[in-house]
Amino acid sequence: MDPISKLMGLRYKSHPWHGVDIGPEAPEVVMCFIEMVPRDTVKYEVDKVSGYLKIDRPQKYSNSVPALYGFVPQTFAGERVASLSREKTGNQNIVGDGDPVDICVLTEKEISHGDILVRARPIGGFRMIDNNQADDKIIAVMNNDALYEDFRDVSDLPEKGQPPAALLPHLQGSARESRRRGNHPRVRTGGSAGGDQPVTGRLPHPVREPGPPAVQRLDGCQPA
Repeated sequence: MDPISKLMGLRYKSHPWHGVDIGPEAPEVVMCFIEMVPRDTVKYEVDKVSGYLKIDRPQKYSNSVPALYGFVPQTFAGERVASLSREKTGNQNIVGDGDPVDICVLTEKEISHGDILVRARPIGGFRMIDNNQADDKIIAVMNNDALYEDFRDVSDLPEKGQPPAALLPHLQGSARESRRRGNHPRVRTGGSAGGDQPVTGRLPHPVREPGPPAVQRLDGCQPA
């Protein structure tokens, strides 16, 4: 983040998308902005213009995301993310959805509300295609979390029948159902090859790239 933006952030509330630094340890540990927690009964999302949380739509209890849900500041699901989805799925019509890259953060703690910043360590992710728009989700664990601290890959997550049971299918199903309830009927999820397996290990997502004017983005290894 440039020095002027840092100084402005000391005087005014920073926009959570392009005014928050993702941290010096990225991409191993990233700063996340959390919009929703599992107990939320409505879907919150950041208003792109003002930076304030707004209510998007009611949330069904059966569709609650079993993790903290938000996005990684200064990221952008644009052409580079779309090209990865096109390569893995063979669908040449996929484009980026133009939003920051979503993240699901696992923690043993009960967090009471969103609109907070959390340091998290990515361990994988899964692909989502929403009406031919790439809407991938990063799976991460809260940094220094008592339960998840030793998890380094999504393969470390418990198997079905162990707490938290069927966590990955629940994450995928919740994201898929949420989009459908939001009038997005053509949604499917997949893994690194467009199938059912999640992306594992260090994330391949090239999430830093130039975006629309006035929004600082990021490209995996390059400065914004």
